[in-house]
Amino acid sequence: MILDEAQLPIKNCAYTECFRREAGSYGKDVRGLNRLHEFSKIEIVRIDKPEHSKESHKEMLEHVEGLLKKLELPYRILLLCGGDQSFTSAICYDFEVYSEAQGRWLEVSSVSNFDTYQANRLKCRYRNAETKKTELCHTLNGSALALPRIVAAILENNQTENGIKIPRALVPYTGFEVID
Repeated sequence: MILDEAQLPIKNCAYTECFRREAGSYGKDVRGLNRLHEFSKIEIVRIDKPEHSKESHKEMLEHVEGLLKKLELPYRILLLCGGDQSFTSAICYDFEVYSEAQGRWLEVSSVSNFDTYQANRLKCRYRNAETKKTELCHTLNGSALALPRIVAAILENNQTENGIKIPRALVPYTGFEVID
């Protein structure tokens, strides 16, 4: 596939159903909303020119961080070392929210810049408007939010004497401010 330079960046978002098969998994950490074998998440994907991919990655990170701020959740951002990220990623950040019930941080998002790795395998290129030569695109991907863990985090972190407080950003969608 050869794209025109003017088409870049391409930004996509998708709601996806995910399936995980983990033979032999057992124990308290694989039960409940935190480690489902079937779950939903929101994906953000971008195809861009190499000279813009670092800025695109930063923008995607800011987008996910903005979502967590709007949901009023305690979170942290981790830059993964080479041994913790997939070999296809050039750089990857994980977003984690705190689980009060488990007393630990749980990953809810991962945002990666794959540079040309995926584009090379897909033969995803663009035609440089100035030189007319084709160049490999850079691809970026992020699981914007793992929905079951976000729901669990909202329920755990918003407990009050009067019930569970709904984050302000969600009130227009729920139509109520507290779950009694």
